[in-house]
Amino acid sequence: MTPPAAACDHAHAHISDSSFYGHRYSTEASHRIFCDRCRYQRWLDVEAALALSEADLGIIPASAAQAIAEAARIERLDLDAIRAEIRRTSHSLVGFLRVFQAACAGGAGEFVHYGATTQDIQDTAQCLEMRDVLDEAERLLRTVLTRLAQLAEEHAATVALGRTHAQPALPMGLGVKIGSWIDELQRHLERIAAMRPRVLAAQLFGGVGTMAGFGDKALPLLDAFAARLGLSAPAVAWHTSRDRVAEYVSCLAMVAGTMGRIGDEVRTLSRPEFAELQTGWRHGQVGSSTMPHKRNPEACEQAVVMARLTAAQVANALACMAGDHERDSRALRIEWACVPDVSHYTLSACEIVQHIVDGLTVCRERVELNAREVAEQIATEKLMLAIGRHLGKQSAHEYVYELAQSARQSGDSLRAMVRKDGAGGVPLSEEELDQIFDPAAYLGQSQALTERAVSRARAWLAATEQA
Repeated sequence: MTPPAAACDHAHAHISDSSFYGHRYSTEASHRIFCDRCRYQRWLDVEAALALSEADLGIIPASAAQAIAEAARIERLDLDAIRAEIRRTSHSLVGFLRVFQAACAGGAGEFVHYGATTQDIQDTAQCLEMRDVLDEAERLLRTVLTRLAQLAEEHAATVALGRTHAQPALPMGLGVKIGSWIDELQRHLERIAAMRPRVLAAQLFGGVGTMAGFGDKALPLLDAFAARLGLSAPAVAWHTSRDRVAEYVSCLAMVAGTMGRIGDEVRTLSRPEFAELQTGWRHGQVGSSTMPHKRNPEACEQAVVMARLTAAQVANALACMAGDHERDSRALRIEWACVPDVSHYTLSACEIVQHIVDGLTVCRERVELNAREVAEQIATEKLMLAIGRHLGKQSAHEYVYELAQSARQSGDSLRAMVRKDGAGGVPLSEEELDQIFDPAAYLGQSQALTERAVSRARAWLAATEQA
């Protein structure tokens, strides 16, 4: 029987807030960053930083700034009164300011929010949220990168089947595949580092961006305010210039996209038809309500889900770049939804992939067996080049093409057909044919490329850890 409506406060309406499924769409860190109370505490932190910076420059009394800073604690505010004022005023900040003002002792509340406009506070606080997300994303990416470097090094020379268009292509060292993930993750870390000073910027420009309310102390105040909060001080207002947020959302979507790529590759290669990778499993996990044997790659699939959800947020962020004049709430209210969403999903994707790679097992024997089973197919380039040294590359391609397609059609051995046909008149010894049809003898620079990707990533991690 359905309980009466009064038994539920309907507080968990979004999937990321679900007490049952939210852990698949968000993380503890993302909830800590974007919860209502923590958001208001950030607004209080920004208001306190503004007051203290103004007092340092003599814009407001030092005693008032101190009282404001002391009152800037979420537990000192009447949140029910704020909710009521938001509905009464239809304004996102005025109710908050009135309740905060009342909490400040000795009339100090009269100096709260002095010279600022609503968006100054909210944009600055949002940048603090974004900074916390980037800190967490960077921590997770560094952990994943470190683990992948270990795997790549261990399997630099493991003979694997390289596939293009989902078909056998050429042999490769398995480390090269992992090395491509490593290289991509390092670029994401570099992007995050590069965009921090550009994207994480204070906003303190007043009603239309002129800073008129701060008088001749305006520019020193902006620098002091930004420094106090650890943000950059922009040249001009960015109330309707939303490229910073669009870049943040786009970068996170790219990070999650890589997590999805890794997760999907692991999902594919863990299929019994491949059986090259094996994900972690613990007793008690259930794959199906009807098939007790199932061990589904749920985590890999969820990483892809997160990647797709983050990609959808990019369009929302780009739509915010078309704001009118000096203020346009149509952009801001979209950001209030897409910034938390892209952050929840991206941090979830990173955390999921961290668990995947931590528990990942490479089934070396099966990896090498899969390459050996199609050894003749994946030898055609090497065979073509060997014959091409005598006939020319294009003629050799046509010759090997006809021979290879005939072998696939008839099911005969390509090597036997080459030997029978005399390799088009090119003298190839049995020893040369052994080398041509041995996948392990055609790994190219797999090991060197793997080592290069790993060494560069480790050097970058070490250099940025010290910084």
